[in-house]
Amino acid sequence: AMAAPGQNVAVVVHRAGDLRLENRPIPEPGPNEVLLRMHSVGICGSDVHYWQHGRIGDFVVKDPMVLGHEASGTVVKVGSGVTHLKPGDRVAIEPGVPREVDEFCKTGRYNLSPTIFFCATPPDDGNLCRYYKHSASYCYKLPDNVTFEEGALIEPLSVGIHACKRAGVTLGSKVFVSGSGPIGLVNVIVAKMMGAAAVVVTDLSASRLKKAKEVGADFTIQVKNETPQEVASKVESMIGCMPEITVECTGVQACIQAGIYATRSGGTLVLVGLGPEMVTVPIVNAAVREVDIRGIFRYCNTWPVAIALLASKRVNVKPLVTHRFPLEKALEAFETTKRGEGVKVMLKCDPTDQSP
Repeated sequence: AMAAPGQNVAVVVHRAGDLRLENRPIPEPGPNEVLLRMHSVGICGSDVHYWQHGRIGDFVVKDPMVLGHEASGTVVKVGSGVTHLKPGDRVAIEPGVPREVDEFCKTGRYNLSPTIFFCATPPDDGNLCRYYKHSASYCYKLPDNVTFEEGALIEPLSVGIHACKRAGVTLGSKVFVSGSGPIGLVNVIVAKMMGAAAVVVTDLSASRLKKAKEVGADFTIQVKNETPQEVASKVESMIGCMPEITVECTGVQACIQAGIYATRSGGTLVLVGLGPEMVTVPIVNAAVREVDIRGIFRYCNTWPVAIALLASKRVNVKPLVTHRFPLEKALEAFETTKRGEGVKVMLKCDPTDQSP
């Protein structure tokens, strides 16, 4: 359905399998909020999962929810208390906004705040719509040389920044990245940026591994039906030693097992991908070899870093975008993502400006 330009078209999931284009009222920003005309919004695996299954773990879609959380746009109206932004500013949106200053916020780990607002995580609406209001403190001005699409890609890029920091990637690190989807790829990009000497990536898909090479992976391994131990030994022979760091981006049980076996004694395994709640892993193998297993939950304090990296051209995320659709073709865009085609599918929300 086509909507008039003044209307606020939104992509809304009602329940599992039920995705609709709807008109929503244009919101009014509060004192510390800004109203944005959205420009570019990336589709994430989690958006597709909510559409297909109506839930992720304990987060259940009970009421209609606007999808989308990888986004950038232009400020069109500012609340009375906003001083750092003005209409016309191009911004990237950090989707997680703490609702209270709790102990996690005080220590700088606000992503762990249990009451945090997060775009497109039930019951909070996302920003896959024409007009969206957001906390001004979590909208970051984009320099002129950073595109809207790069601004939207800061969200997945942030996962890589947070994961590689938690992993302790540093000058000369040998890194194994398990999985070559968008999150595997941003971890490759960030690990290389942080000084990794060798990055090896595994995936089932040859085309995804080709993309990993394109963004800077040193070695790739196409996994077919090897055991986790066999995958681990392939990783070791490929880079000539066991990696000190493994970043697991699939959540698949066999891949987590391979991650433990592959990681050098005294090294670190960071679990980024999420699969079933319970997985069977060789925990004793990890324990007796002092392999540290760390989790991550989204990211925190990454937007200023990412903007600095993009503005200085130290990282290139542009190759991640493989498909673009206007907002009216959102259902087609979601089908494309679900089929696993390409890497990152980008929705263009502004009918007057479909540029990257």
